[in-house]
Amino acid sequence: MAKVMIHYTLKPGVTHAEYQEWVRTTDYPTMRGIARVAAFSNHRVRGLLMGEGDAGMDYVEIFDIPDLDGFVGEDMPGPVIQGIMGDFASRVENPVFIVLDEVV
Repeated sequence: MAKVMIHYTLKPGVTHAEYQEWVRTTDYPTMRGIARVAAFSNHRVRGLLMGEGDAGMDYVEIFDIPDLDGFVGEDMPGPVIQGIMGDFASRVENPVFIVLDEVV
């Protein structure tokens, strides 16, 4: 199972309250409804655990995807994800998409 992590900041003018309402009402139901998404969670970055300064991101999303090839090849170019990605892109900037494999 692959994990995909996305981190990003909100665009100027997008409030945390508005964004989090969109996550709860639109993003969660849409992404959690995709068969190849085993789990999906969104986390607001509170701050650094150690050190001072800005964490450089507002949110981190974590996906568990058992079939990454199918997700990338079939789900991502499809209308469901393309539709939600348009909504997402209108609210966030500088998203970084990272594929993770657990070290076992």
